[in-house]
Amino acid sequence: MSNSNIHTVPHGDGWANRVEGSQRVSNTASTKAEAQAKGREMAIERGVEHLVHKTDGQIGERNTYPRSRDPRASRG
Repeated sequence: MSNSNIHTVPHGDGWANRVEGSQRVSNTASTKAEAQAKGREMAIERGVEHLVHKTDGQIGERNTYPRSRDPRASRG
């Protein structure tokens, strides 16, 4: 799994999520809210930053999701 940030970006007539550094989109949605929700899930799963762009392409919102540590995985 990649440690690259997730970008929610305008894509054609809808929205998409793209892993930073990749030219291809990971998934698409017809609304920004749908794409943003999926992008948030991806960022949480990977423990990376989620950058939500505005329709003009500028970054409108940034959220960081650190990878959570499972307490059951620790020794003790």
